[in-house]
Amino acid sequence: MTAPPRPRRALRRRDLESWALLGSVGLLLAGTVLPAPFVIEAPGPTFNTVGEHDGRQLLGVSGAPTYPSESVLDLTTVYVTGGPDKNVNVLTVLGSWLDPSASVVPADALYPRDLSDEEAADYSMAAMSTSQEDSIAAALTHLGKDFSTRLSVQGTVPDGPAEGVLEHGDVLRGVDGEPVSSLPSLKSALDAAGERGVTLRVERSGTPRDVEVDTVRDEESGNWQLGVYLVPAYDFPIDVSFELDEVGGPSAGLMFALGIVDELTPGSIAGDRHVAGTGTITPEGEVGPIGGIRQKLEGAAAAGAEVFLAPEGNCAEVEGHVPEGLTVVSVRTLDDAAAAAEAVGAGRDLSALPACAPR
Repeated sequence: MTAPPRPRRALRRRDLESWALLGSVGLLLAGTVLPAPFVIEAPGPTFNTVGEHDGRQLLGVSGAPTYPSESVLDLTTVYVTGGPDKNVNVLTVLGSWLDPSASVVPADALYPRDLSDEEAADYSMAAMSTSQEDSIAAALTHLGKDFSTRLSVQGTVPDGPAEGVLEHGDVLRGVDGEPVSSLPSLKSALDAAGERGVTLRVERSGTPRDVEVDTVRDEESGNWQLGVYLVPAYDFPIDVSFELDEVGGPSAGLMFALGIVDELTPGSIAGDRHVAGTGTITPEGEVGPIGGIRQKLEGAAAAGAEVFLAPEGNCAEVEGHVPEGLTVVSVRTLDDAAAAAEAVGAGRDLSALPACAPR
């Protein structure tokens, strides 16, 4: 005779709680290990462009008279966690979503899929170097000081009109008999030529020569192009050193330029007031938008800034995210930024200046 089957025991409350705890622990462990394809942006430190960094003047200007400044002109930064080869874990992402001072950004929005961390770092430092050169050009342009520019060929677009015609290191001197020394002047010359192509005067290994190059129209912009990568090289009447090795990217350009203007101008552009800002800069002094604007606002406020100079192109992101006690001024050019700093230093009413957000 077989024994009757043993009745199944109903799960007790304690058993359910144990299984729930084990499940939570499992999810917690998975969250700390499993990668997430996001990058986290958080407020970073600020650096006074007319002050000292690590015991040395952040901007070292020589070749022209310079003047001490009592202003604080902070460039702002963003801490970035994650990257092409460094995915953050799920719990870190969830925690950052709950932090109002942080932003969670898809990694693909900042880095191409095939970019390594090393390549991203190289690109960031190259962008910083370019922004430094452009900031000197913008400051000198603002001050009406002359300097010369030349366009150097870095490479050509595969199967583009310039491939096999222009070489790395060629210096572009003219288009159709007219001198060209800047990207805007080249763009104007190419648009004037249109589909007929152009005759370029280039300097190769110190020897001038004329070459014929077809033009191609860019589908998005409608502009005529050569299919060539050009970089400007400058001959400045001054030398500027930048003592800030640990920061990369192009977004310090505006504040570098404003700092150089202040160094070369008697007095203090913003008096003894504390101004912060951000933005890319072109040699002509145009200010461009940047990433991480909300984190830079938070970093500026934490550092004690009273006024923040924000690129006009970032104003939509600024509204509703201005820390208490910080006044945000919208700027399109270095001229705008200098005028705003002077207004701050003079104690003038800032309500007359363009605003990114209601004051």
